[in-house]
Amino acid sequence: MDSPAAERTLDEDGVRQLVRAVAPELTPLPLTRFAEGWDNVTWRLGTEFAVRIPRRDRSAPLILHEQQALPLITPALATVGVRTPLPVFAGSPTSDFPWPWSIVPWLPGGQALGRARDANTGWAAQLAAALLALHRTAPADAPRNPVRGVPLTMRDESIRVRLTELPPEIARPLGDVWQGGLDAAPATESVWIHGDLHPGNILVDADRLSALIDFGDVTAGDPAYDLAAGWFAFDSEGRHAFRQATAARYDDATWVRARAWSAAIATILCHDSDDRDDLRTLGFETAAELISEAGSPAL
Repeated sequence: MDSPAAERTLDEDGVRQLVRAVAPELTPLPLTRFAEGWDNVTWRLGTEFAVRIPRRDRSAPLILHEQQALPLITPALATVGVRTPLPVFAGSPTSDFPWPWSIVPWLPGGQALGRARDANTGWAAQLAAALLALHRTAPADAPRNPVRGVPLTMRDESIRVRLTELPPEIARPLGDVWQGGLDAAPATESVWIHGDLHPGNILVDADRLSALIDFGDVTAGDPAYDLAAGWFAFDSEGRHAFRQATAARYDDATWVRARAWSAAIATILCHDSDDRDDLRTLGFETAAELISEAGSPAL
């Protein structure tokens, strides 16, 4: 499906007014519209900052989730050298703009999305270390997400409907992987998870993992949801390194669920990314990775 239309847009002057309200000393810095996704618009502010602004009402809580969760989880990720867009200034709604927004650091590196999979093996263990640091027990008031990191049974109907609309040579093997996850032992823990850990939200600098971004879907849930990144970012060699680096932490059932989540997310990307060729391609590439290892162990 195409991305939803923006419900509220700001021009350069409007963004500067927001900046002036929380950080007048930053107002003179150059301001350039950098990117727009389904949920947010990003403006680059000078060389060290970015302004992250919701583009629709249902995206506004995602900014609040980042403002709540990132101060709690950033220190853990920093211990393994991975940065996050920890808000420098948390903006509140104003009379001219109805939603929360943030000024965050501009992080070094480029998206892993579009990189050759065999070029990513070198940072597979780094990503594993980042998830080991992140996947700690979340507090009772952690943001809740109705679709990310939940028991697989809660997504079964939605995934199966999408599978029926994919070519059978893709739908059948992905459906088998999904069923394997449903049959696996369920999660016994609820930890902090990123909630949207695909290569577009992974930054790589000089062939090293430098940052994880876009924590709008951060929540407490099954760590298997994040581990699905093994199929989105890596080839078989990279996935082996990724799993080996976490061998002492995650059991086989967790990896079976992770594989199922990768099939589910690939299905969604193949089915629903008509206006994002890069994500659609990622979905089909990930489906091919899963199909190529049919009948093999989880990784």
